[in-house]
Amino acid sequence: MIFKRILCLALCSILWSVKGFSQKLTLDQTTTGVDFKFGDKLLLTYQTAMADVQEGVNSEFKKSGFIHPLRTLSGQLLTRIQPSGHYHHYGIWGPWTKTTVQGREVDFWNLGDGKGRVDFDQILSMKEEEGYLELLVGQHHMDLLSPSGPQLAMYEELAIRVWQPKEGAYLVDYSSKVSVALPEGIRLEEYRYGGGLGFRAVESWHPGNSIIMTSEGLEWGAADGSTAKWVMISGDSGDSSGQSGILLLSHPQNWAHPEPLRVWPEDSNEGKANVFVNITPIRYEGRELKHGESYVLKYRMVIFDGRMDAERATRFWADFAAF
Repeated sequence: MIFKRILCLALCSILWSVKGFSQKLTLDQTTTGVDFKFGDKLLLTYQTAMADVQEGVNSEFKKSGFIHPLRTLSGQLLTRIQPSGHYHHYGIWGPWTKTTVQGREVDFWNLGDGKGRVDFDQILSMKEEEGYLELLVGQHHMDLLSPSGPQLAMYEELAIRVWQPKEGAYLVDYSSKVSVALPEGIRLEEYRYGGGLGFRAVESWHPGNSIIMTSEGLEWGAADGSTAKWVMISGDSGDSSGQSGILLLSHPQNWAHPEPLRVWPEDSNEGKANVFVNITPIRYEGRELKHGESYVLKYRMVIFDGRMDAERATRFWADFAAF
């Protein structure tokens, strides 16, 4: 009888191991977006449909072309969209803020100003390869202030690649290639917000239960305005470890690497639900984008449960830097 029980436990262990090993990465296109899945787990969604706003909110805040939800392997939600007072915040996204287009100031981020916006245009390709999934989409950056009516200012090809999970984490590559559609070109003005990569964390995180740390060892307010190879954001979660997080990596080929950061101070938003980080390559130096040329920014996100120390984060960055 004891032998049978031991044999049963061994067989069950093998079956569970086989089940875990057989989990596949798959892409699922829906009416609202493209889901990246690992077995039956939703890892992230790229939103192709316009996300509606609640009653009473300016309809200009509707938006497509962003990542939300973003979840860890244990299912912990990391992103948030349309927080009160910041309806232009959309999970993970990267529109430029202060730009000059044909002599006019155009803001592609704040939406409610009605100056510009960035939205999904079309799916260019979808791949399910051995070891990773990749979605390539087009996004149009529209200038809404042109005297002749809304016009395309920049076109972006955004590649999102999710790698096969291992060691309790998974990697997401986020690569943006922008081309200028206007013969005069566009200037990205020096500003503390814009471009790069923006991350608005889940509502439950605040300075009392979350950590922000950079490759230079700076945290929260000290990290704001600093430059870094990577920035890690983690906080309390429902995972068995009690914590989950995201590590944002900047590639050495990016034009402002190591890149400047915008990190909200601990007392912003009255100290509640205020975890926001923006990798901002133009924070200290503007950039001219010329017609006929393409500009590439490459980032990698490490999505994890548990705790991550600086040594492990640096190893992840070194792997990405060599990629």
